[in-house]
Amino acid sequence: MPIHDQSYRHYGGGRALPGRSWTVIAWAGIMTMIRKRVFIGLLLISMAPFIVVAGRAWVAANYPQMSMLAPSAETFRQYLEWQGFFIFLITVWAGAGLIANDRRANALQIYLSKPLMRSEYIAGKLAVLFGFLMLITFVPAMLLLLLKIAFDGNFTFLKENLFLIPAITIGSLIQVSVAAFLMLALSSLSKSARYVGILYVGITFFTSAIYAVLYAITGSSRIAWISINNNVLQVVDVVFRLKPRYAVPWQVSLLVIIAVVVVSISILERRVRGVEVVT
Repeated sequence: MPIHDQSYRHYGGGRALPGRSWTVIAWAGIMTMIRKRVFIGLLLISMAPFIVVAGRAWVAANYPQMSMLAPSAETFRQYLEWQGFFIFLITVWAGAGLIANDRRANALQIYLSKPLMRSEYIAGKLAVLFGFLMLITFVPAMLLLLLKIAFDGNFTFLKENLFLIPAITIGSLIQVSVAAFLMLALSSLSKSARYVGILYVGITFFTSAIYAVLYAITGSSRIAWISINNNVLQVVDVVFRLKPRYAVPWQVSLLVIIAVVVVSISILERRVRGVEVVT
């Protein structure tokens, strides 16, 4: 039999550009959740506040006697606050297993043995949560603003409240960032998605419970910074040019939010690692 030459030959295929691997991870995670009908149902239910506010805008625009229903600038702040409940549910459902499931299946070794940086892996996982959470906060809030303009037939509302565009953007990013980074950091600490979900729920409710007890004892809301949720509410109120609801300075709440994100990134940097081979 003839023996064919098996010597080295140049690779003739294409070469993927670096820095795009995170999109594959993000797309796979998003498609995994979309295939779950119950999760799609939750996304649809989260649109209920959007339908209510849009209906108010339509009624007020078409029936002058119902002008009291017209959405105001504060309505958009209230909308993001209402969505906080759905942010909580979707974060637990879609985020608890993002890294925990990979750790349970020992998939981190496979991911990080490829030409894939840790930052790309983390970015891909974060993109899953950011995508779904922005879909129920930023996207419908901006659409409500467009519908308000369309129903009114003029740009008067937008001209008088031009700050709403950056306010909706920044407010949504604050809510989504705190939830996404915290959940992803917790997911990297365990191999059980169920345990991660319980831990996230515990942290959220425990900090709020501590504040409630201290408020009942002291009668002052200056200790509100101890609750993660209260800090988000406080800072987003300021973003929408509203009076902060707690006595604690909003700068303190902002520092707590930054600290939560920084600590979460630090945990991810330590926990998302491949297997070190000792020679």
